[in-house]
Amino acid sequence: MSHGEPTPDDQRVGSELLVRSIAGVPTIDSGDDLFEVIAASLARAETELIEGDVVVIASKVVSRAEGCFVDLGSVVASDAARRLGKEVDKDPRLVELILRESTEISRKTTGALIVRHRLGFVSANAGIDASNAAPSGAPEGSGPWVLILPRDPDATAASLRAKLAERFSAEVGVIITDSWGRPFRRGTVGFAVGVAGVPPVWDRRGAVDRHGRVLEATESAVADSVAAAADLVAGQANEGRPLTLVRGLRFQRTNDSSEALRRDPEDDLYA
Repeated sequence: MSHGEPTPDDQRVGSELLVRSIAGVPTIDSGDDLFEVIAASLARAETELIEGDVVVIASKVVSRAEGCFVDLGSVVASDAARRLGKEVDKDPRLVELILRESTEISRKTTGALIVRHRLGFVSANAGIDASNAAPSGAPEGSGPWVLILPRDPDATAASLRAKLAERFSAEVGVIITDSWGRPFRRGTVGFAVGVAGVPPVWDRRGAVDRHGRVLEATESAVADSVAAAADLVAGQANEGRPLTLVRGLRFQRTNDSSEALRRDPEDDLYA
């Protein structure tokens, strides 16, 4: 076999992906059945899931469905949160919530705390979202409201994947995404906080490149790449498109979760 000829492993990579937002997803509130909302949205879009499809869901709608609303008016800031809030010029109640959602502070500056989130990644302000964060029917005078990330997005992704696979009689994947700022780069990209059915990482170590060199360190973050592609059509403002279908990704079903994407803190130069 020549070095330019694709290996069987390369056949897992399609040459084309369809990335399509699914319109018409209603506003989600605590207690809504997210699976039924997704199934109904697909039906309205006249879309049937087929083998290998990946359903990508914004973490915000998962948080809303799971009731991850926090009224900052109900948060009592600790002494540590008040001191830190004064240092970085941030509402101490929000700082308190950031500390609760984090395992350690990596960096701090005016207006922002860079922390290691309880889910294992480094983020600004623990991924707490103040945009469109109030529950429907929030009492007048309550708030300000924020949303925290889902408690266990991998478990939610696994549950949704199983239900979708049963409904459509097809092996599909589910990825739950959030937005992420990267060191030394402007702008945010989508990344995976919950993964089910899709290989989170494609380990290419041991494969041979076109020149016959054995790859020693190449790992492709498949779930993050899919999340970033979906983010382009989902939008970040008032588009209201939290549900995306990705078709054309060839993969073998896996039980791996987003934990496979996490780097040990001692090996993380950005932590």
